[in-house]
Amino acid sequence: MDLFFRILKFGLTGFLGMAIDFGATWLCKEKIKINKYIANAIGFTLAVTNNYLINRIWTFQSTNSHWGTEFSKFLVVSLIGLGLNTFIIYLFHQRKNGTNFYVAKFFAIVIVFVWNFLANMLFTFR
Repeated sequence: MDLFFRILKFGLTGFLGMAIDFGATWLCKEKIKINKYIANAIGFTLAVTNNYLINRIWTFQSTNSHWGTEFSKFLVVSLIGLGLNTFIIYLFHQRKNGTNFYVAKFFAIVIVFVWNFLANMLFTFR
């Protein structure tokens, strides 16, 4: 049962991170008029930082005093997840007879969610 609640917390944290990512990207791009790629990087960075803090405290209850190393591990896992997400969308949308982009994105989100959760549970916050 503990694993179920940990997965649920990780998912809720991810939804909040997604809202922060989209919101910050929109604010920076549309209102502050920052270059869209820089705005996207700002949104991603804020979301990863938020997700690390919430997952550290709430999801995994980490007491690791080496938070800089732990955050670095979380960032690496997140960047690998971003790469996997992009690759899976490319694979399904471009290579598999043009699967609808959003169907491909859905598959990517599900697969990367599993990757991120397991990698963070077994590597970052072990």
